[in-house]
Amino acid sequence: MAAENVKDKVRRIIMERLSKTDEEVTLEARFIDDLGADSLDVTELLMALEEEFNVDIDDEANSIETVGQAIDYISGKI
Repeated sequence: MAAENVKDKVRRIIMERLSKTDEEVTLEARFIDDLGADSLDVTELLMALEEEFNVDIDDEANSIETVGQAIDYISGKI
């Protein structure tokens, strides 16, 4: 899967799950501080990413704080 495709899909899922616009979901945006997610939102988001990309997201995912980190993590798993 092309890296750009992963980036687009991850951003789309984040926009849908957190009801955010394209402009808000930047690579630097932090889920909790910038996008207003709580810990449950982040957990649900990670579950949606697991399902979309058919990967297992393990405990190291707890260090994922930004959209860019999520994209890099998923890219490294597929």
